[in-house]
Amino acid sequence: MPEKEKLRIDKYLWAIRAFKTRTLATDACKAGRVKLDGQNVKPSREVKINEVYHVAKGPDRRVLKVTGLLENRVDAKTAVNFYEDITPMEETQAFKSMFHAPILKRDRGAGRPTKRDRREIDELKDDFFN
Repeated sequence: MPEKEKLRIDKYLWAIRAFKTRTLATDACKAGRVKLDGQNVKPSREVKINEVYHVAKGPDRRVLKVTGLLENRVDAKTAVNFYEDITPMEETQAFKSMFHAPILKRDRGAGRPTKRDRREIDELKDDFFN
């Protein structure tokens, strides 16, 4: 793949598949969800090799180190050669999902919870979150 000397951060994040569209990457930069050294990054900022960016996308937080510049969007297998994901294990979504609250579901057709059921649900929630 041809590498480029100058490349915008929004185009780079789109090319390495961090965002589905370039518009989403631009909006994330404008909203302050892309940071370099703790500072918000404008979408037009030039990317340099070995820079480390903090990218927030919903509940997912990633730390990406630039290892190469990629002008056009490529398949995922090729894209991983142009960045290094150095996100600490504590910040990954897989780690966080282990600590989520259990999802309380009722059987379909069981109707509304009775007063007794409601008290049990509230008690369970209080025990879990406190």
